Amino acid sequence: MVIRIIGLLGSPLAGGNTALLLEQALKGAKDAGAEVEKIEFPDLNPEESINLMFCTDPAKCILDEKLKPIYKKFQEADGIIVATPIMTMGIPGRLKSFMDLFQAFFISKYVLKAPLIPEDKRGKRKGLFISIAGMKDCPTVFDGAKTTVTAFFEILDFYYTDDLLIDDMDTIRDLKTRPVLLKSAYTKGAVLAKALLKIAR
Repeated sequence: MVIRIIGLLGSPLAGGNTALLLEQALKGAKDAGAEVEKIEFPDLNPEESINLMFCTDPAKCILDEKLKPIYKKFQEADGIIVATPIMTMGIPGRLKSFMDLFQAFFISKYVLKAPLIPEDKRGKRKGLFISIAGMKDCPTVFDGAKTTVTAFFEILDFYYTDDLLIDDMDTIRDLKTRPVLLKSAYTKGAVLAKALLKIAR
């Protein structure tokens, strides 16, 4: 049985610390037997999310042709890993705009009662959240991001299974100097894949 895991990178730095953690998590998932794919931000119009708020027909909820292949990936996935830095006590605006483009899934699931997620996948999909923050000893620094990501997962029928939250990046600077943290990302990716494989069997 093939399982697919999407890695969504919420950082604008393709070679930064967040990207490195996502890379390790996806490697762990792949080594555990999953097919993995990293998704960065395609050239999409965030204004489309406004139009999607007024969708009344599930067959017409996906209005932008460029969104269809992206939506399809999220519909077919068994697992998701979202990795992002914290900016102004929340997720970066570009990532939030991307999430808002899934308004069609919200409307279809909660308003029209016609979910866009295939029935055989509902209740079985899992999500992992990875995030870094510069601040140290701030107990609420990840709260806003966790709330947003949890909502995003629920709209897409992913269960928030686990997270890896690393603060004090202003001191750490380079995660390559902290192999234990990179190993944690790898392990969490592998655990996610193994859990999904167990469900698939």
